[in-house]
Amino acid sequence: MVKGVSKQVVVVKPPQAGLFEEAIFILKEDAARRVDAEELLKEACEVANRYVSQNCERKLRPLPPPFFAAAGALLTGAAWLITAILR
Repeated sequence: MVKGVSKQVVVVKPPQAGLFEEAIFILKEDAARRVDAEELLKEACEVANRYVSQNCERKLRPLPPPFFAAAGALLTGAAWLITAILR
């Protein structure tokens, strides 16, 4: 541990208990003197939102199983129809 160093931090806790307990932002030395606490918190939330939007992929939800059952039934019906026509 380094002695004689103190940093100011902003700790942001999510409203819902998920995988993360908190996010910690380390302030620049003069940041606390330049702006108030509300602006610090607003900036921390903006940084977190920007990070998530740029670095987290949006995953498509998988199709529900009934869709695959219906698609299989449709393909099977089409195959039967084609074989009936060709006979």
